[in-house]
Amino acid sequence: MGATQPTVTGSANRALIGATIGFFIGAGSVSLFGPTAHIFLKAMHLSPQQVGLLVAMPMLTGSLLRIPFGASVDRNGGRLPFLVLLIASVIGIAGLYWMLLTLYPNHLTAKYYPMLLTFGALAGCGIATFSVGIGQVSYWYSKKKQGWALAVFGGLGDSSPGFVVLILPAVIMTVGLWGGYLFSLAIIIVGIIIYYLMGLNAPYYQFYKRNHDTARATEEAKKYGQELFPTGGTWHTLLLSAKHWRTWPLVILYFTNFGGFLALTAWLPIFWQTYFHVGAFHSVVLTAVFSLIAAFIRVYGGKLSDEMGGEKTAVISLIVLLVGSVIMTFSSLLWLTIIGEILVGAGMGVNNAAVFKLVPHYVPDAVGGTAGWVGGLGCLGGFAIPPILGDIVALVGINGYALGFGIYIILSILCLLLVWLLYRTRANLTAHLSR
Repeated sequence: MGATQPTVTGSANRALIGATIGFFIGAGSVSLFGPTAHIFLKAMHLSPQQVGLLVAMPMLTGSLLRIPFGASVDRNGGRLPFLVLLIASVIGIAGLYWMLLTLYPNHLTAKYYPMLLTFGALAGCGIATFSVGIGQVSYWYSKKKQGWALAVFGGLGDSSPGFVVLILPAVIMTVGLWGGYLFSLAIIIVGIIIYYLMGLNAPYYQFYKRNHDTARATEEAKKYGQELFPTGGTWHTLLLSAKHWRTWPLVILYFTNFGGFLALTAWLPIFWQTYFHVGAFHSVVLTAVFSLIAAFIRVYGGKLSDEMGGEKTAVISLIVLLVGSVIMTFSSLLWLTIIGEILVGAGMGVNNAAVFKLVPHYVPDAVGGTAGWVGGLGCLGGFAIPPILGDIVALVGINGYALGFGIYIILSILCLLLVWLLYRTRANLTAHLSR
């Protein structure tokens, strides 16, 4: 009787669904403080700078952890680091729930601000699942389908902050502030269970786990259509990609567009309520509109990048971002600023898809490491920008809420120059790879 043919558990589509749901749940922590910042501001008597740091804190860990965890996918396939990050996020949200349950409203004073930041940092670990999911999904799909799969993963997963901005305030109005965070805790626990059942590693990693033979695992995985395989350990791929100068323009592009997206998702509720005196409900609706446009249009951005090329798509989206940023910086009319917000969201969303179309082209021999740097340091924009916006308000006054968007004018112009630089050096890259 012949030997039993090795089998694979799961499928590419199942893994995509699991990873997308896992990232959707984890990414929601980016909006934990944005819709509720005004509550903490009043209860704890925080300064604008402290509010800016608070709403940005989940992005700090969510950004930095993307680098090592994203690169670690090459070693273990993604499932384990994905679960570790989601569990850390659960601990952070549980801590926030405990704080609010025991301290809010009468005893939540400024002395608990460091504790609030600590639990926010832990909660932000869920955001780092993005770079893990990018690698995990990529290994499941053929090269022809990776663009579509990654756009679905990133676009649908990125829609989470928009839904959190809409739902969390409604839950808080119904059951109180602590109840809102209890709801968030329950949701992420459900998400962990779904990911555990569906977020399986690609064929290569399943075969390698059985016999620890890379050659045999590669041979068997190819029978199931796997085309992308790990080329080195975590630190090898990180160091190799860091040596490519083209990695760093891509980091700045993602810093501006995805980091900028995260920053605005956290900052816009404060902006709408303070600058235009929009009510709490309408401010979260306007923020959700921005967040959901940026997320869902990213799926279309992936398709557009496949058809037009990453560079052309990036240029068009950056011009849209630039126009929207100019409007938001200098407009004093609510309706015109809303148009500016929509343009900024659309530009950022399409550009986020274009960046990951450019990664395998410009750094083809270290895709995993480059994705780690781009996803990690790029996401750091969500941490770095809100405190700067708070500083501008503290320096200028109420008009600083609008003038702060000038940051995006500067960044979009810089990114246009960097795309031009990458495009001009394409010939050199081709010559280098052909040697």
